Amino acid sequence: MKIGNREFRTSGHTYVMGILNVTPDSFSDGGKWNQRDRALAHVEEMLKEGADVIDIGGESTRPGYTLLSEEEEAARVVPVVEAVKAAFDVPISLDTYKSQVAQAGIAAGADLINDIWGLKYDGTMAKVIGDSGLPCCLMHNRRQTDYENFIRDVVVDLAETLGLAEEAGISREKIILDPGVGFAKDYGQNLEVIRNLEELNRLGCPLLLGCSRKSVVGLTLDLPVDQRLEGTLATTVLGVVKGCMFVRVHDVKENVRAIKMTEAILGGGRGDVY
Repeated sequence: MKIGNREFRTSGHTYVMGILNVTPDSFSDGGKWNQRDRALAHVEEMLKEGADVIDIGGESTRPGYTLLSEEEEAARVVPVVEAVKAAFDVPISLDTYKSQVAQAGIAAGADLINDIWGLKYDGTMAKVIGDSGLPCCLMHNRRQTDYENFIRDVVVDLAETLGLAEEAGISREKIILDPGVGFAKDYGQNLEVIRNLEELNRLGCPLLLGCSRKSVVGLTLDLPVDQRLEGTLATTVLGVVKGCMFVRVHDVKENVRAIKMTEAILGGGRGDVY
């Protein structure tokens, strides 16, 4: 899969997507990177630590987050996308579920659209992505948590997302799926979807796993946000074992090391991909 000017393997290696939240209220790093110079310094640090893609988000999606207008969200992310593209040679993912923000981000140079609503929030999003020709990451989410058979329902929901993508002309080869840990799921369901990642492989798309510092880690270990690194690393190791293409993380260096060690043990470690 080509993201930006770089080719990524869809199997056989787990890549790292480093998180850059340019928000004042994100659950773990709100307000830290929403100034241009600090954001660029953090990107530089993540790249030195081994990040393969930088995921830029302008609206917090933590529980109880404040919904932004498309204009305000675009005003946050577009200058950062432009600045990162100008300063670094790295593929950029834009974390948004709003078509107007996606359009502005694509014009600014974003290389991938990361939609936490799997094309189901904004009816124009699928067309925007399809017309752009860019790859996308589409996450499982839903408004009602009235599951009958949890894993089966997640698979069905994601199949619906793939149907929307197909209708809009988004090539299956350009889609990454995200099981949506922390979204429309209770504690037990979050563990269950991580445990059953291979069930999502039947949909035929590579997976991105995003568990970094999330509540499923905090509840399991009874730890605050700033002490959830080890728990996050455990989810990353499992993601490697289960064949995820990407993990989306805050702590790049430690996750890169965990991936490298896990792949070496599995026999798939290759020095030329690091």
